[in-house]
Amino acid sequence: MKNEAITARNVDFAKWYTDIVMKAELIAYTSVKGCMVIRPYGYAIWENMTRILDGMFKACGHENVCMPMFIPESLLQKEKDHVAGFAPEVAWVTHGGSEKLEEKLCVRPTSETLFCEHYKNIIHSYRDLPKLYNQWVSVVRWEKTTRPFLRSREFLWQEGHTIHETCEQAEAETRQMLDVYAEFAEKYLAMPVIKGQKTESDKFAGAVSTYAIEALMHDGKALQAGTSHYFGDGFAKAFDIQYTGRDNKLSYPHQTSWGVSTRLIGGIIMTHGDDNGLVLPPAVAPIQVVIIPIQQQKEGVLDKASEVYEALKAAGIRVKLDDSDNSPGWKFAEYEMKGVPVRIELGPRDIADNKCVLALRTGGKNSESLDGIAETVKEALENVNAILYKNALENRENRTSNVKTLDEINKKLETADGLFLAAWCGDEACEDGVTEKTGVRSRCIPFDKDISDGDVCVCCGKPAKHMVYWAKAY
Repeated sequence: MKNEAITARNVDFAKWYTDIVMKAELIAYTSVKGCMVIRPYGYAIWENMTRILDGMFKACGHENVCMPMFIPESLLQKEKDHVAGFAPEVAWVTHGGSEKLEEKLCVRPTSETLFCEHYKNIIHSYRDLPKLYNQWVSVVRWEKTTRPFLRSREFLWQEGHTIHETCEQAEAETRQMLDVYAEFAEKYLAMPVIKGQKTESDKFAGAVSTYAIEALMHDGKALQAGTSHYFGDGFAKAFDIQYTGRDNKLSYPHQTSWGVSTRLIGGIIMTHGDDNGLVLPPAVAPIQVVIIPIQQQKEGVLDKASEVYEALKAAGIRVKLDDSDNSPGWKFAEYEMKGVPVRIELGPRDIADNKCVLALRTGGKNSESLDGIAETVKEALENVNAILYKNALENRENRTSNVKTLDEINKKLETADGLFLAAWCGDEACEDGVTEKTGVRSRCIPFDKDISDGDVCVCCGKPAKHMVYWAKAY
């Protein structure tokens, strides 16, 4: 049954999204335009993400650090391409108290320049390399149009920054971290992604190459879910970072950076949510299982519910027992709205039969024995995750088209948005031309799709160099 408090997805997808982030109590608006309060339930999702990702980073040898929030203008200006790419989004501090600053300070939109300054002070020999760093911080980008989680003026993220002896090592790091992001998205968020390289016009400011994972949302629009950048030695030269190599000569090191942010919470909503609210992947759900006592005033019901609660908690499952005086119907709707993967209903008749009713947020309910309930719930959580991934993959496959012409793209866009795989000649003018004539933009050059003999550019008809995924995007 549809939750009447939420606009239907197929009526107004944008309003549906806003309804969910508000009614599921993920965020609250503030008096600072474009900035949001991430409420406890929303922040708990982010905490679970950070816990998993932080472990994955550390398994790759990375260490956490924390750089300053402010960047002096002179430091930011050292890498011209980089500052030009971020100039429209930079927020500046011009006063400290009542005093005008001698040099204005940028509120970090990203931290490459700060890491470079630090590297210059600590790297002298090949023995000092590599440095494999990551930080969990907030950044500020003065966006004109904002939407909770997807695009806000201040947001939370992690930014990894590494520096290496050789280009081969740095390039391998860049690809490794893209693979980490893809594994995280698919295994823990049940979000299928496409791995690929960004075009020259769409790469990160100051990068040699940018790689990305792209996900497709329920409405057929793409979401850039994570990026990994290879910088070459361009930043090192701009900041005069040199080290004495194994050959006893001075060399410039090679750098990378990579990041994901709280926009992934928006991605979860738009990938898995339905007309009843959130649908959360079990790995990041703040509450994995909720226990709803039925006729809880009757003798033995709460005692048995508490016993089940303790068994699940002891098994490492994030469980909540709702023994409030709200009606069971209200509780069902509340935890559906919040996307809790598994619900256990437990009443006098169930207890008499040593059973409970187990309902999945993805649909369906069964009567299950209370014996071995922890293992039963773990299996149910795995099933929820598998169903979510399967549904998301089917949505992407159903909305992906192989096209040869711009007319084909426009014809398909008359009925639905989606991903379009089309050949491209590599000319930026044609890339812009596709966008001007269809409204879709290049998302990435996929690693697993090669040009075939005779393939021609979707825009100009000349011989193609790459296959490209195109889509409207968030």
